[in-house]
Amino acid sequence: MSHEKKLNELEATAICGNDISSSCLYVSALAIAYAGQYAWMALLLVGAVLFLFRKIYGEVVGALPLNGGAYNVLLNTTSKRNAALAACLTILSYMATAVISASEAMHYLHTLWHGLPIIGATLGLLGLFLALTILGISESAKVAVGIFLVHLISLTLLVGATIWFLFNNGISTLSFNFQQPIPGGHLLTALFFGFSAAMLGISGFESSANFVEEQAPGVFGKTLRNMWVVVSFFNPVIAFLAVAALPLAEVGPNTETLLSYLGTKTGGTWLGTLISVDAVAVLSGAVLTSFVGVSGLMKRMTLDRILPQAFLKENKRGSNYLILIVFFLLCVSVLMITNGQLGPLSGVYTISFLAVMAFFALGNFLLKSKRPFLPRPVYAGVLTVSVALISILLALYGNIKLHPDYLIVFLQYFLPTMLLVSVMLNRISILNLGLAAINSFAEHSPRFSRLGRIMVQRKLQQLHQQEFVFFTKGDNVSNLNKVMAYVVENEFTNRLKIVTLLNEGETFPEDLLKDIQVLDRAYEQIEVEFVPMVGHFGPELIDKLSKQWQIPKNFMFIGSPGDRFPYQISELGGVRLII
Repeated sequence: MSHEKKLNELEATAICGNDISSSCLYVSALAIAYAGQYAWMALLLVGAVLFLFRKIYGEVVGALPLNGGAYNVLLNTTSKRNAALAACLTILSYMATAVISASEAMHYLHTLWHGLPIIGATLGLLGLFLALTILGISESAKVAVGIFLVHLISLTLLVGATIWFLFNNGISTLSFNFQQPIPGGHLLTALFFGFSAAMLGISGFESSANFVEEQAPGVFGKTLRNMWVVVSFFNPVIAFLAVAALPLAEVGPNTETLLSYLGTKTGGTWLGTLISVDAVAVLSGAVLTSFVGVSGLMKRMTLDRILPQAFLKENKRGSNYLILIVFFLLCVSVLMITNGQLGPLSGVYTISFLAVMAFFALGNFLLKSKRPFLPRPVYAGVLTVSVALISILLALYGNIKLHPDYLIVFLQYFLPTMLLVSVMLNRISILNLGLAAINSFAEHSPRFSRLGRIMVQRKLQQLHQQEFVFFTKGDNVSNLNKVMAYVVENEFTNRLKIVTLLNEGETFPEDLLKDIQVLDRAYEQIEVEFVPMVGHFGPELIDKLSKQWQIPKNFMFIGSPGDRFPYQISELGGVRLII
């Protein structure tokens, strides 16, 4: 069993908190743009929805404590194709997060150095983190803690300075702003579109679920609570104070750097400079988090044979450099298409992020239905999940309603990504189709046909050679049938080992062998090998068999945890629960 040091509450909160709290730097301006003087109310609604998702995430990740977020949830409750859809949306979220954070960081730096070319500097920042991650330099927990604490102190100083400014100068600006026409002409309209745009303020809430295996026991739920407290306090408070201290007409021209502008107006040049420096640091941390996060997710997808195996190539420092380079190029392209504008970037991000949140809520429903007996530290009621899902769908509709053109930009990336994934998931059918086409040319070009047939058959053989392992604790024929059906529907292999573990002197039930023989005949496309062995199920056995059989750990499945499987899935090094 691994004894490596796990992240404590502060370290884990800082890593994901740098991501979600960085949204404080731009979400107030977005909310004010659509909800005007009532932006703070829209942000309070966002905090209420996030409170519901605390339980949803807590239940799902508590029951399935593996990295991967929505991808992992759907992989363990539904098909690989559905999981791949959530993964593609998550990758788009990482792309938009990296570009938005880098662009915003350079906008804040521009307030300190007016000669800075923002687009060029954004490209340079993305390139810097590409180089750092290729060199194997990832986000240190201690550095993350430092950035996070400085960020919280800076935001607290901004809130305090603005309150002091209002105490000395009165609330005439607040009264003036509340006399202005409501955007959209109606309060409900303003709140609806403000709420939809403000959902960008919880970007990063899913980050903690992507590295739950690195957190100490009991920490994950605390990170969800801490992130909720930070954004539920600072986002509405800062939006309200901005409306109280600044005329609404001054917000629009300073959308990209609203907080540093507010700091300069209420506290002086020193506070505006501090906010700008803090913004550059915390937003840069969010860029690095995106590179590190997407590398882990895409590597997991590649190991599951959803992405090309070339992505697994590593340099001497252990970095998957092809994944990082492809991600960098995608970020550059989205930056060029949107010209670095916050609106389209936030639209792309919000659509993909909200879709991921919706999939998480759906995954929660599937978990209740398909895994009702899995132990979980938190339980989200059906009403809680339903309200949260409806809220997310309303916000998704609101964003598309506001900017239909953003949907086009989103689809420009989502559709090609899904096309690539679909090709990878249907390689067997495509190769068989190609083989049939090659055979049809046999009479016209026998040499070409023979060569092509050899190449395609060799590729098919490679795909079929990979073995999968299923650990069963009994002769439950229903479970065995489910795993056979899963492999047929989701994997390329035609080889499956079914392993049952025995105590010394114990024998396996005769019905188990009979059931396997029946299923072997029923699924004739799968070659089944039954392996009874003496041993104790745990991380050491998983490591041993993985090396002995040369099978990746994520190609090993277990049935429902019971007396023989007392370990959390995360302790088993990537073993999946599919029954």
